[in-house]
Amino acid sequence: MAQATQEFGDWPLKRLMTEVVGSGHKSADDMDRDQAREAFQRILAGEPDHTTLGAFWLANRWKRNTPEELAAYVDVMREESVETAEPEADPVDCGANYDGKGRSAILGVAAGLVAAAAGTPVVVHSGDRVPTQKQDAYKHVLDELGVETELRPSESADMVDEIGFGYYYQPEFNPGIDALFDRRDNMGVRTFVNTVETLANPANADVHLGSFYHLAFATKMTDTLQAAQSQTVSRTLFFQGMEGYDDVRPGSTIVAEWGSVRSTDESSSGERSDPRDGDDELDDFEIETANYGMDFESEDLQVDDVAGDSAEITKEVLTGERDDQFADAVALNAALRIYAREDADSLDEGLEIAREVLDSGEAEATLEALQEF
Repeated sequence: MAQATQEFGDWPLKRLMTEVVGSGHKSADDMDRDQAREAFQRILAGEPDHTTLGAFWLANRWKRNTPEELAAYVDVMREESVETAEPEADPVDCGANYDGKGRSAILGVAAGLVAAAAGTPVVVHSGDRVPTQKQDAYKHVLDELGVETELRPSESADMVDEIGFGYYYQPEFNPGIDALFDRRDNMGVRTFVNTVETLANPANADVHLGSFYHLAFATKMTDTLQAAQSQTVSRTLFFQGMEGYDDVRPGSTIVAEWGSVRSTDESSSGERSDPRDGDDELDDFEIETANYGMDFESEDLQVDDVAGDSAEITKEVLTGERDDQFADAVALNAALRIYAREDADSLDEGLEIAREVLDSGEAEATLEALQEF
């Protein structure tokens, strides 16, 4: 342990458990940024005893991480594990839960391709059967569509620039997190790693799109991205999603947004402003999805085979063979991506653009180009 202390600092996980985070969910203290950084550096290096690591993850789950702690984890992950590959395009980064969905269709591939066809580049990323749910994610829908997914980060960036839609594969761009697979699997519950991996941002995008169940989570994620020092995200858009994924929930739904891509335009001095220097707070508003064509229940988006059915739905919506509830949901989810990047001034405008692209056949052509990449 003396060698580990000399290499990493003064805060091995066992000491953090004993003196800071391990006393219980009501009495535990929060870590400062340096303590959280050292903890995750040790974890990525494989230094902690397996029992200590599991206890540390569980203690963090009980006490709930602060944005400062999560930002420290994100920074260490991006500095020591993530290989970024920035496309020339400036895409929307879609951060869906890596452990996937098990009941409802994954619509983000279809929605992302519609947005891409409309001129809004989109990036998605995932692993393969990530704990704890180990269910279907972006990779599995793309695999069913015959799209190459096990790409090097540079190839993923090329995909974004050529198609307008790109997929980044976690084992390729974030091997340090992928190496924790077995330890995470043995936990049996989600840990903070499930949260921070969605913020890896392998394309260095300016816009992050995600989902939440409670609005407090969207606030915490936005605060985390503002506190992170390894990336500068200028805008976030979150909404209430289905099964923790980035597919908007039908019905009365909260949308929350922060910042603006336009605020990072070069000023008269030639310098780019950082929106985090301001005091903008997360702004939330409620929408009725029925007013945007989604006049049905969440159950109406359920499928039997999530990966296979989602791929088939993607093809049928983009080719115009399907104009049912799935087509309506794809159009609104595309509108959210277009609006997130401020390529439309409102959801109504974004929805109009998405429907025009679907009617024109441009979305189908984008899918074909992706399959040929």
